[in-house]
Amino acid sequence: MLANDNTNMKVFSLNSNIPLAEEVVKHIGIDLGKSTITRFSDGEIQMNIEESIRGCDIYLIQSTAQPGNDYIMELLIMIDALKRASAKTINCVIPYFGYSRQDRKARSREPVTAKLIANLLEKAGASRIITVDLHSPQVQGFFNVPVDQLLAFPLLSKYFIDKALDDVVVVAPENNGVVRARKLADALDSSIAFIDRNRRPKTYIPGGMEIMGDVSGKTAIIIDDMVDTARTVTTASNALIERGAKEVYACCTHPVLSEPASTWIEESPIKELVTTNSIHLPDERRIDKITTLSIAPLLGEAIIKVQNNRSVSTLFK
Repeated sequence: MLANDNTNMKVFSLNSNIPLAEEVVKHIGIDLGKSTITRFSDGEIQMNIEESIRGCDIYLIQSTAQPGNDYIMELLIMIDALKRASAKTINCVIPYFGYSRQDRKARSREPVTAKLIANLLEKAGASRIITVDLHSPQVQGFFNVPVDQLLAFPLLSKYFIDKALDDVVVVAPENNGVVRARKLADALDSSIAFIDRNRRPKTYIPGGMEIMGDVSGKTAIIIDDMVDTARTVTTASNALIERGAKEVYACCTHPVLSEPASTWIEESPIKELVTTNSIHLPDERRIDKITTLSIAPLLGEAIIKVQNNRSVSTLFK
């Protein structure tokens, strides 16, 4: 619960993940701020803040998962409404920061959309960004306001430590995920492997993948920051089983799960996909193989620490 006076602090939620916001305020020990969001017949968004926020520190919770463009517009419009209502600070809590994959020009004449989103949030009036596991950590540098990037790793690693699986190997599904995999392997005191999709394998493996490391007879845990279409993790799971892994788990922070991800996961050798509630999953995307861990305590503690001018670095342990 909040340690200091919270009379000047309010938490609001937009439409992307109301259940998570409700968990966050319950952890903090306050009520969710009152506001309404309606739409005109042509789809335009209308906001109304239904209580005074003058001089308050506002924490606004909104993930920008699908439909991401709609949720970004909600966020920008609400920031503007808060600013015009004389909020003291506007702290945007964005558990899943959409467009963070577009952090550079990979080809000629491409936009750097993550920078554009950062500019829009700042121009609208955001005072601070609190987010979880950016796809590209350098996106923090696109902002000229403070950015607190929280990590779901302690939550995911504790889950697998408590599960006490035998003979584990942690697998990075892509070359650039080796650092993430090494961190989990260190926590589990296990070996590591990674899947190299840039080399032509001597022996055919599904999807043209070559597995670097010993996985035979082991329990494989694939780790990534997000699962979108699930093509990468499901193809990797097939490759691991073909190479002799006895069972395959997967974990990620952000369950984007675009179609047909749930179907592919259900039909794959993956025994369990462990993820967080940074993105709200509708019923049609929920399957028995998915285990969801709540980041509400993490976000709640971060809000408390920011509000009381305390370091958030202790939350990384």
